Amino acid sequence: MKILNLEPAADRGGGMRTLAYFDLELSEEVRMYGLRLLEAPDGNRVTYAAQAGSRRSATFARSLAEKITKLASYELEAVTAHGRSN
Repeated sequence: MKILNLEPAADRGGGMRTLAYFDLELSEEVRMYGLRLLEAPDGNRVTYAAQAGSRRSATFARSLAEKITKLASYELEAVTAHGRSN
C-alpha cells in the first residue's frame, strides 16, 4: 500500500477539517482516487473515500482505515515539511 499523490487542502475550515486529498495504491490490483484526510476538532484523523453523488464510493474496515490514515498523515507531514504545500 502506498500514497500515489497527496495535495494539502487549501481550505481547512469547518468542524471536520479537510487536511489533504490523495490517491492510494491499495495493492497492485486496486487504486483509489480522491480520498480525503480529515481532522476532527479533538485532533483525531480519519480517511474518507471519494463520493459518488451523496454516497461514499467505498468504506474500509477499521484496521485498514487506521493504516491508510496513518500513511496519509505521515505523507502530509513529509510534504508540508518540504514546503510543497498549497
